[in-house]
Amino acid sequence: MALPVATDLLGHIVQLREQRVMLSADLALLYEVEPRVLMQAVKRNSERFPEDFMFQLSRDEWLNLKSHFVISSWGGSRTPPYAFTEQGVAMLSSVLKSPRAVSVNIEIMRTFIRLRRILAENVDLARRLDELEQHYDEQFKAVFDALRQLMAPPQKPGRSIGFVQDRDTP
Repeated sequence: MALPVATDLLGHIVQLREQRVMLSADLALLYEVEPRVLMQAVKRNSERFPEDFMFQLSRDEWLNLKSHFVISSWGGSRTPPYAFTEQGVAMLSSVLKSPRAVSVNIEIMRTFIRLRRILAENVDLARRLDELEQHYDEQFKAVFDALRQLMAPPQKPGRSIGFVQDRDTP
């Protein structure tokens, strides 16, 4: 299996508990190890994985995630997976020492950095758009006022056009 490209890795990063994380099953797939092997290595080194580095999904989070990604309820893990934060993924490199694990970890770290840059650029872009909108609102105020006047209904009705029959006369 070839090394994953950063764009491929973006699909494996999900937002849970207001954090960007990667699931243990996805990491095992990327590292080309069985999920149980990954978790055995983590549990043997549990002191390296505090709660802010790794946590197990609740049953509700897991069901919600399965329905969101349309994951089959048949096969696969019957227990909720673990979620690794960026720091937890970095810590995995000290636990999994195969050449594949090191290479994949480097790519994952680059992906998290790229994602942070993208999010920062979006915040900056939104701020600049707000500034432009405020600037142009003031500059084009006269145009907007004229358009509103044209769109408003006339103040007093004009005389009727067409044939009008008086119903009271025989």
